[in-house]
Amino acid sequence: MRATYEFRAEWTVAAPVEAVREVVVDLEHYPEWWPQILAVAKLGPDDARVICRSVLPYRLDLLLHAVSRSAPVVEVAVAGDLDGTVRWRLDPVADGTRMLFEQSVAVSGALALASYVARPVLRWNHDRMLAGCLEGLRRRLGAG
Repeated sequence: MRATYEFRAEWTVAAPVEAVREVVVDLEHYPEWWPQILAVAKLGPDDARVICRSVLPYRLDLLLHAVSRSAPVVEVAVAGDLDGTVRWRLDPVADGTRMLFEQSVAVSGALALASYVARPVLRWNHDRMLAGCLEGLRRRLGAG
């Protein structure tokens, strides 16, 4: 059994594209500014293991592989508890950088089964995680 999810968010941060890109591709330092990223272990130049948890009492253990580290599109392939892709599109705008976040993932096993019943709660949980990302990213960039 598999369940699929598509997430999308759009933000503007008051920092240039290159500054935003540098923070977004620096996975090892995510725990310093993104509260829901608990740990990151670098596995190679393009690979990392990430443990994250938002409000609900479960953790995701993810393996990330960098597909693109260059603006305008920064993308990673995701495996582990989720399978799919995460993509940031970074575009310059008058007041900084427009960030388009897109995530397309699938879950299987017990998490997939739970997601059929709890899909709205899981989406809410993901929204909380992205809120932590935006707040921490703005703080990290000094971009209020």
